[in-house]
Amino acid sequence: MSNVIKVGLFATVCLIILAFLIWQIEDINPFKQEGSQLSARFATVAGLDDKAPVRVAGVRVGRVDGITLDGRQARVRLVLDQPLDLPVGTVARISSLGLLGDKYIELIPGPAGGPPLPPDAVLPGTTPPSFDEAMAKLNQIGDSIQQVTGSLGGSDLGGNINRLIEDVVLTSREIRLLVAENRANVASAVRNFDQVGSTLATELPRLSNQMNRTLDQIARLVEDNRGNFDQSLENVRDLTSKLQTSADNLNAISGKIASGEGTIGKLVNDDEAYNEVISTLDSIQGGVETLSGTIGAISRFRIDLDMQAYVLSDEVESPGGTPSRTQTSFHLDIDPQDNKRLYRVGLSSTPYGDRKEKQQTITVTNPDGSVETTTIDTLTEERSYVMTGLFGYQAPRDLRLWAGIIEDSGGAQVDYPLFDRRLWLTFQAFDFGRPQDQDPHLRLQGRYQFHPNLYLVGGWDDPLENNAIFLGGGIRWNDENIKYLLGAAGGALN
Repeated sequence: MSNVIKVGLFATVCLIILAFLIWQIEDINPFKQEGSQLSARFATVAGLDDKAPVRVAGVRVGRVDGITLDGRQARVRLVLDQPLDLPVGTVARISSLGLLGDKYIELIPGPAGGPPLPPDAVLPGTTPPSFDEAMAKLNQIGDSIQQVTGSLGGSDLGGNINRLIEDVVLTSREIRLLVAENRANVASAVRNFDQVGSTLATELPRLSNQMNRTLDQIARLVEDNRGNFDQSLENVRDLTSKLQTSADNLNAISGKIASGEGTIGKLVNDDEAYNEVISTLDSIQGGVETLSGTIGAISRFRIDLDMQAYVLSDEVESPGGTPSRTQTSFHLDIDPQDNKRLYRVGLSSTPYGDRKEKQQTITVTNPDGSVETTTIDTLTEERSYVMTGLFGYQAPRDLRLWAGIIEDSGGAQVDYPLFDRRLWLTFQAFDFGRPQDQDPHLRLQGRYQFHPNLYLVGGWDDPLENNAIFLGGGIRWNDENIKYLLGAAGGALN
């Protein structure tokens, strides 16, 4: 089988695998019935990414298809996989799968039987408190507890009681002065009481008769309902007994606490135990703050995987002696998202190999005693796999400057985006110490991203020596695609 057929079969298999990955990652299904499209407004969408799932009662029903800024709020476009009966009053909420899980949109349907939502409706959105806000609330509660315990520990109870007694004495003295000043009013009040007494003397017999009749009626009422009264009195006695038992238990507990028994008693009466508890709480608070900072730093990292291959216009003699025109590479990019630092590691299979120049010196002694020295320079190629390791800096307007190792040799690289980051221009310069006084290896490359995960690549390779044009393509996965693939693989294994 010729090399052309082998390359064709290999390319066909790669395209089939690539199409399958695109089908799985992008969830492409031309036979799927598309549902309605909605929008939702949120005060903040921190942590929510494009293509995040949309769920109703925990069941995935769609995805996020774009996040834009609408004034001072974020507007999220939702695409449903199939038509849903969502009434007016439906709201959207940002939720997460567990404490550190991915965030998604949860739709909460409105009242049943209501009118359906109009096309392209805009739903009100709510955002739950973030992890940082919850930790801030816990810190405030801890500060309040510390203030209360500090005020209790530093209060002067004896001084407060003395001041209370002095206030009581002063109040009684003011009451005596008030009575002395209003003696005439008091005499008048006594005369009024005398008049009331005489009136009662005349009216009391009539009131006494009425009271007797009322008491007789009450007696008949009690006689008719004696059983109910007995049951009520029994219930009152039972309740009184239970309250007495509870009071005895509370007295026993307070006595143990006052005497220093048990954990609470030691905490109340022992200053050392109190200080240990406060120290433990401070340690827990410090650990929680450290854990929160670590989790926040990890969640800010963005990881991209890049695999590309291209074909050179001229054949290059590979280390195995077989001409080759293809080069493949695999890169891992790490972005801390601080708008400054960038990192890249990669592995490439290049037709140039790793070339080294060796010099051998041969000394021959002739029969006549003369000595002849011969120097032989040889150029060897040892392997075709080369490593790349770069440190990058993100300049203004997304200009990226790289320096480090490019294909097993020192070099530098410059990336510049155009057309809303769909086109990237790259210039590389490396391998400055090439054997046989060859010029450095230069490479000018253009990458056009026609799909979120697919791109075309082409350019001019080694114009100072081999002068080859290349053309190819590649696939790029971001961290969201990696999570989706790992989740699909885990579901398939289960």
